[in-house]
Parts: sequence; C-alpha cells; structure tokens
Amino acid sequence: MSRFIPRALMAPAVLSLFLWMIVPLVMTLYFSVIHYNLMQPDKVGFVGLENYIYFMTDPSFGTAVMNTLLLLGSVILITVIGGTLVALLIDEPFLGRGLVRILLISPFFVMPTVNALLWKHMMMNPIYGVLAQVWHFFGATPVDWLTDFPLFSVIIIVSWQWLPFATLIFITSLQSMNREQLEASRMDGANYLQQLRYLYLPHLARSVAIVVMIEMIFLLSVFAEIYTTTGGGPGDASTNVAFLIFKQALLNFDAGVASAGAMFAVVLANIAAVFLIRMVGKNLDK
Repeated sequence: MSRFIPRALMAPAVLSLFLWMIVPLVMTLYFSVIHYNLMQPDKVGFVGLENYIYFMTDPSFGTAVMNTLLLLGSVILITVIGGTLVALLIDEPFLGRGLVRILLISPFFVMPTVNALLWKHMMMNPIYGVLAQVWHFFGATPVDWLTDFPLFSVIIIVSWQWLPFATLIFITSLQSMNREQLEASRMDGANYLQQLRYLYLPHLARSVAIVVMIEMIFLLSVFAEIYTTTGGGPGDASTNVAFLIFKQALLNFDAGVASAGAMFAVVLANIAAVFLIRMVGKNLDK
C-alpha cells in the first residue's frame, strides 16, 4: 500500500502527460503515410513512404538541413562564448551591477516576432536603420543585410535573444564558486588566465552543457525570426527545416508531406537529444 498510493496519485498526471505527447505524434505519423492535400480533401489514401521521399527529394531539403545545422551551431557558439565573457565581466562587484544584470537579461523576454521586427526595421534597414546610419557616418554604402546576408542576419537576431539566457545561467554558476579557492590561487601567484583555465572554465562545464542542451532543443524549431525577416529567402538562402515544413503545409496545402517533414524533425531532435543527454551525463559525473 505504501507504494500503491503514491503511484495512484501520480497516475492521472502521468497519463495526461502521456496522452498530451502521444496523440499528436500518432496523428502526425498517420497523416505522414496518407495522401492528404487541403485543396483535395476528397482524395485520401494510403501512400506509404511516398510523402517522406517527396519531402527529402525536395530541391530545398538539402539547403534547409544545412541551414538548420549552421544556424544551430553558430548561435550556440556565439551564445556560449559571449555568455561566458559577459558573465565573467560582470561577476566582480561594481556600482550599478544589479541594473546592468537586469538590462543584460531583458532581451530574452522579448517575443521572437517582436525581436525580429526590431532588428528588421530598427537595426538592419538599409535606409533608416541604425547600422545604415553608422555606415553613412563613416562614408560607406549601407548593407542590405536581410538580402545580401540573410542567414547571417538571422543568426545575429537569434543570438541576440539567446545570449541573455546563457549569461544568466553562467552568472548563477559563478555565484557558487569557492571564493577562498580563488584567493588562495592569487596568493600562490596564479594570474587571471591561469585562474580562467583551471578554475573558472572547469566550474562552468556543467552550465555550458545545460545551455547547449536547452538551446539545441529550441533552436531546431526557429521559425518566427525567419518568417518575419527574410521569408526563407532570397530563394532558399535562409530556409531551415521548420520553415520548409511550413511551406509544404500552408503554401502547398499538403498536410501529408508536411507531416512527413515533422516526423523527420522529430527524428533529428531525438538524435540531438541522445547526444546531448550523454554529454550532460558525463559532465554531471565529473
């Protein structure tokens, strides 16, 4: 009875969570193996792997996968390195540190669509944007970022929003460092670079693993920033897997192919999750 009662009390929550996850997955799997176009609702039939083949042989598929991986790797690299540097910079006490921390963290709470609009119109607009004014000040021709460097622009936009998240995690981790150990290292003659290599970075290893895991899960589904700024273009220059699924689902009205793309994204996310869980597990065991 001592084991049955806790399990019985947890059962409704566990069952609800299971249904919340499994029902959409089963429906997506079902639609991925049938022909179901919203423009032809009367023509429904089993097609097997035809939707998967159609999705993976789409001319945009290879570009979308490469853009997804490039976006993922670039944003994680920028946020981990930048977040570490910013966290180390504001770790020491100084006047107004609390206000600075609030200002650094605030971009993370901006909605993705609003974030994209701010960068599109306020920063990267080639006529009246802030960057265009800087270019004019130095006598240079402004750059049309979203047209000439679409994927790079999206990477900058997404990195700006996720940098505060990494900074917050690293600041929290640095607060738990043993200050006596740092003082002892200074007394032994260790300079800042030696402290950084042998004390700070090893202490931040677990936090880095957590940041990489969380960001990788969320960045696989980046969509609002692309839709709001570049629309996946020019051509497929900034199209990722999530945006390709959107094009198949809403622009081509093909729910079957879009569901096949969604299942591909699920497989990709699970491969990343297995890799990340092992990486985090190794860091937690140290």
